Amino acid sequence: MKVVLEHLTKRFASRTEKGKDVTAVSDFNFEIPDGQLVGLLGPSGCGKSTTLNLISGLEVPTEGRILFGDQDVTRIPPEERGVGLVFQNYALYPHMTVEENIIFPLQNLKGKQKMTREAMHAKALEAAKLVQIDQLMERKPRELSGGQQQRVAIARALVKIPNVLLLDEPLSNLDARLRLQTREELRRIQRDSGVTTIFVTHDQEEAMSISDLIIVMKNGVVNQIGKPQEVYDNPVNLFVAQFLGTPAINVLEGELRQGSLWIGKEAVLEMPDKTDGPVWVGIRPEGFILDEKGPFTCRMDRVEVMGRDVSVVCTHEKMTGRNMRAIISAENSVDPGRKEVRFSLKPYKVFVFDRESEARK
Repeated sequence: MKVVLEHLTKRFASRTEKGKDVTAVSDFNFEIPDGQLVGLLGPSGCGKSTTLNLISGLEVPTEGRILFGDQDVTRIPPEERGVGLVFQNYALYPHMTVEENIIFPLQNLKGKQKMTREAMHAKALEAAKLVQIDQLMERKPRELSGGQQQRVAIARALVKIPNVLLLDEPLSNLDARLRLQTREELRRIQRDSGVTTIFVTHDQEEAMSISDLIIVMKNGVVNQIGKPQEVYDNPVNLFVAQFLGTPAINVLEGELRQGSLWIGKEAVLEMPDKTDGPVWVGIRPEGFILDEKGPFTCRMDRVEVMGRDVSVVCTHEKMTGRNMRAIISAENSVDPGRKEVRFSLKPYKVFVFDRESEARK
């Protein structure tokens, strides 16, 4: 089921200033393809959960329309939209078994959709097998691990075969190792079920690893939409460049002058197609090449060995953060006692942004 958002806008009354509104989502336009997993990504307060609530029907838009396929569902109540919801806290019923939790949505079906007890049990078992918890059907939630509880919540959302599956930061309560395992399972479940899925998270690594498409939001506004690698490789502005990537992109003050990019007193890269002027320079950590004759000189701070890679932590007078990080192969030998380190830069890992608008140049 494709999901179409047309000029979707949501405003709330300000709690601090009477008579004023706060725009949580502003003029959101996008078509989510059928059967895709889309990551809705951004910092806290950017409007991603509000967008999810609008799609589910828990919130009513101030302006715009929501379509499931060709059907306008903007004013249709949540229970009639055919959506499956999984929340951050899972919201399982503690007094019910796993099977009873999964069956619960089926017990509320009425009319032609009403099912026999045998049919409900069969559906619950089918959903449980999909998320690989069919051997836990008699347990109570307190007897399950966090990852198992999350699977129960997904099975409960899938049991009615929803048109759209909506996930609101469902992995944030898990520890790092379990989160990694569960997000891989989540991707498998989505592929096996084929249901269109919208996944809200503030964790960019999480979103990039399992999403077909990512939508990056800031202050209620969509900044960029695309495949994860394409957005990472071609950020449209400084915010997107800074938000995606671990470690974060290095940002420095720079200047375009006579076909070259200058950082401080050094011309670090040729950029003949760019117009002159002051810029923000973004260099991905993997964009550095250790080079004794390289054009970019930094002051050495320390070297961190990470196994297959080495992280050279250094500083520069034009940097905006506390330090800079260059990730190079562990095959390179770096003397941590030296005062300076020189690099050449990979052109496709260096981005320049307008100093005022912060848009990509």
